[in-house]
Amino acid sequence: MAQHLHLHARLTLAILLILLPVAGARAQDVASEKPVAAPRETLTGDWGGLRTRLKQAGVTVRADYVGEAFAAVDGGQRQGSAYTQQLRASLDFDMDRIVGISGGIVHVTINDRRGVGLSSDIVGNRLPIQEAAGGNYTRLSEFSYEQNIDNGRLNLRLGYFAMGNDLGGMILGCNFVNAAFCAHPLSESGNSGWYNYPNARWGAAVRYRIRPDLALRTGVYQVNPRLNDPDNAFRPFAGGTTGVLLPLELEYDPGIAPGSHVLPGHYKLGAYYDTSRAARRGEQGMLRGRYGVYALADQMILREGTGNRGLSIFAQFTANPEASAQITHWYAAGLVKTGTFAGRDADSISIGIVHAQVNPRLRRAEADAQDIPGGYAALPVGETAIEMSYGIQLRRWLSIRPDVQYILDPGAFSYRRTNDALALGGQVKMQF
Repeated sequence: MAQHLHLHARLTLAILLILLPVAGARAQDVASEKPVAAPRETLTGDWGGLRTRLKQAGVTVRADYVGEAFAAVDGGQRQGSAYTQQLRASLDFDMDRIVGISGGIVHVTINDRRGVGLSSDIVGNRLPIQEAAGGNYTRLSEFSYEQNIDNGRLNLRLGYFAMGNDLGGMILGCNFVNAAFCAHPLSESGNSGWYNYPNARWGAAVRYRIRPDLALRTGVYQVNPRLNDPDNAFRPFAGGTTGVLLPLELEYDPGIAPGSHVLPGHYKLGAYYDTSRAARRGEQGMLRGRYGVYALADQMILREGTGNRGLSIFAQFTANPEASAQITHWYAAGLVKTGTFAGRDADSISIGIVHAQVNPRLRRAEADAQDIPGGYAALPVGETAIEMSYGIQLRRWLSIRPDVQYILDPGAFSYRRTNDALALGGQVKMQF
């Protein structure tokens, strides 16, 4: 098994190195006077027209791959390399074309993850260096029905899916590889039954557009930790429900209107309440109900031309009570530049920093248990990740992302001092 994973890691790194020169190859097409075919959207194309015929009949087939190979070259628990991957296959059924229900869509998604996590197995830090790491098994990630009403002004979703598909995330954050940026603050799931893709739960989601640039989201979602067990990967009705999670989010999207001269952005204010009973953090006893609040924002501040080229900034903040949270405060900020060099309109360069603060009650309890000299003040306050990456869009269906990450206090959530860690690697994404 280890040899198999190391082989995948070497292959992924080889792809990153070999494909870099291809980035400028498109410029050679300009000199040709022959008609240029439409760019292929996926690696496997149209399957001789079958894919188009299926879509016309109401069935859209999607599949993608993410591979991430990294090496810890300094600091952390030890040095080493790791490879992780994700394969996803989805079917969307357009119920208007199939049975005449306008605005209805059925979603089915299967997810498979494999590999070794650099953070969990080598560095020992909390903020996952590889976004696709964790949960190494095949599972049902979605079986839901979505209904758009009034041309999408009201959107309803019911079924088995990840609540993070709709709430509390930032798409801009996926210009990074670390899961702390892509795509949700980990403090949300570390404090409650909040869950993100590829984990699914039963739920009902509502999105209402008060106006084109202002949306309100809410819903009710099952809290069932047992659905994360591999044995329940295809058992969505497995027992273990402890309560429900009730979120409320307001999103403002300036510049969303077609032809708008306002620079695009996304601003989210949210709060959630989990009705489950849970153990108190760092203390004896149980509590009823866990909650948290968050504010997320990204904004383009400079646009080049009329396309997507430009510079955007982002920021995140979350706050959770000491009684229930592992991470009491979360701070993140960064820059994403889309369109880097001449002819590289879809490339991006990103730099970001995120800090997760350890609950002081947990630090105090651990310091007392270990009888640490200096008490809890001698333990790290939290963990910080700094990341810089360059995304290269080689084809519409293929991108690679060389990446460097520096982790400060990687032992913070293990309640020990550990040398800062440096990780180098990259990510490959393919649309099949």
